[in-house]
Amino acid sequence: MKSPNENLAALGLALPTPAAPLAAYVPVVRTGNLLFVSGQLSADSGGIIKGTLGSDLDMQQAQSAARAAALGVLAQIVHGAGVPLARISKVLKLSIFVASTPDFFEHHLVANGASELIAKVLGDKGKHARAAFGVAALPMGAAVEVEAVVEVSSE
Repeated sequence: MKSPNENLAALGLALPTPAAPLAAYVPVVRTGNLLFVSGQLSADSGGIIKGTLGSDLDMQQAQSAARAAALGVLAQIVHGAGVPLARISKVLKLSIFVASTPDFFEHHLVANGASELIAKVLGDKGKHARAAFGVAALPMGAAVEVEAVVEVSSE
């Protein structure tokens, strides 16, 4: 069985530098063995991935944005909380927010971009409960935002 870092490399991915908070909050809160990861915006090396589903983004672009936001969650776990990916016991829940027009109804399919990435990197430990929401707008004009609740093993 490959390690999460090996899985990332096999996917041709690397964790980005985690985003600094944009307001009055912290990126990760730990209580016991639980990590609560604040919402991570869809971003890549070019900056925030912006757009609205049903208007100026298609499904493939939106799923890519969801994957980028999920990578941001993993980056916050490693760099923000100082927890190696190998110490993740279980991703308990992802909440995925999708900027969309009122007549767009496939938020669950956009959210698959994040869910599938987490499962590919972490295997069974990455299979999680989930909620997907359509929203009118996200901070900085982001297309997708992902937050997580994660259980980690003791040090």
